[in-house]
Amino acid sequence: MYKIVMNWQERIVVDPKTLAGKPVVKGTRIAVEFVLDLLANGWHEPEILQNYPRLTHEDIQACLRYATALIKSERVYPIKVLQEGI
Repeated sequence: MYKIVMNWQERIVVDPKTLAGKPVVKGTRIAVEFVLDLLANGWHEPEILQNYPRLTHEDIQACLRYATALIKSERVYPIKVLQEGI
């Protein structure tokens, strides 16, 4: 059985008129960072869906995929740290 991987761009939107341009779940004012924070604080998906009935499983997955894409696109540039006294 193959699982269809959904594209997060279909569910996550950025609009300067909504939450000052923070990424939100399409059709809601629920920020991606809010959903991620719930998960980071130990909330389980059924609990989130019960408390925020406008969200779906696919929305939560889109939030996670958005965060993954953001981190993957991050560029890290190491800097040389000077030792004390040099």
